[in-house]
Amino acid sequence: MKESDLYLPLKAYLEGQGYEVKGEVQDCDVLAIREDEAPVIVELKLSLNLTVILQAVDRLALSSKVYIGVPANCTYLKHKKRKAVVKLLRMLGLGLILIDSKRETFAVEILLDPSEYKPRKSKYKQERLLGEFEKRVGDPNLGGASTRRGRMTAYRQRAIVLAIYLQKHGEHKASVLAKELKEPKARNILYDNVYGWFERLGGGVYKLSPRGAEEIPLWRKY
Repeated sequence: MKESDLYLPLKAYLEGQGYEVKGEVQDCDVLAIREDEAPVIVELKLSLNLTVILQAVDRLALSSKVYIGVPANCTYLKHKKRKAVVKLLRMLGLGLILIDSKRETFAVEILLDPSEYKPRKSKYKQERLLGEFEKRVGDPNLGGASTRRGRMTAYRQRAIVLAIYLQKHGEHKASVLAKELKEPKARNILYDNVYGWFERLGGGVYKLSPRGAEEIPLWRKY
């Protein structure tokens, strides 16, 4: 398949919508005009990639109605990241057209129309983000680095403090740990046992689990 194979189905579709359509007008793959409306510009590509996105963004200087046209079976849009791709194009003010050049009817689907992007702020997510920043002790993670062991979080840091105490002093009641370590969430952290580091002995008493004894030394340097 060639990019030009996408042109005729798209041209027929746009003409059916009352547009006059011409291909390769200056740097635009497709230019469609209807009365006094803003011109419709479509950049055609066989795959959705950074090159065509940058081209489409450049065309926004010519019109507010800029689309990217790709084959209906575009692999990347079948991927689980399709929703994120559409969100990105929406943020950039671009539209997206799926074109099936093998069908004679219903060959074109407008997946996204260009529009001004107005993101909705999430106060809850922002508060969680800032809360994690404030509660985390120091800066234990390298930005951009990934680790198979996991990321250090404020919650994990609090669990480590409890585990180290149990490792040093042996089994203790959660209420005693809360008081000694000034950790109001000690009971919850021990009970939830997110990382499998603790064992409940009954009566609110906990001890370090074998897994905790094995993993805590790996985290202590943080």
